Amino acid sequence: MPSARYVAFLRAINVGGHVVTMDRLRKVFESMRFRNVETFIASGNVIFEAAGDARALERRIEKGLAAALGYDVEAFLRSTDELSAIARHEPFDDPMDGCSLFIVFLKDAPSPASRKQFAALPLDDDGLVIHRREVYWLRRGSMSDSAVAVPLGKVVGNGGTMRNVTTVRKLAAKYGAAR
Repeated sequence: MPSARYVAFLRAINVGGHVVTMDRLRKVFESMRFRNVETFIASGNVIFEAAGDARALERRIEKGLAAALGYDVEAFLRSTDELSAIARHEPFDDPMDGCSLFIVFLKDAPSPASRKQFAALPLDDDGLVIHRREVYWLRRGSMSDSAVAVPLGKVVGNGGTMRNVTTVRKLAAKYGAAR
């Protein structure tokens, strides 16, 4: 099977008292025999090359990180093609100034039951769009004033990890397939 370039979006890196340097994270990935490993900012974004099925790679990464770090870390892989498409996707017609756009990466597209949970969130002026395996959250105002942040976190649970769209677009510009 040919090698592909992936971005691993990791949950539980440098949050909740878990501190992992990007150098250590890169070395852990290299010890799992991934190639051309790089990290991008300190929030758990790892770019690497590997052959194999993305689901199997996710499991391999999670097992390797648990062994190396001593706690569970969820991995959400996207190919560079997927990363480029995610960064280009514009789910909101006219986001207002002062808004922040976040992307929640999921393992799978939400089930009908999960979609109902997302639809029941208290959005107020916020926007929420599900597209494939990502949830786009447009936050109008500060995160600390959000009525949806905590309920969104409960719906996602350990099944997702969130990044600001700026980070995703920078990753796509640097590593995306359409660069």
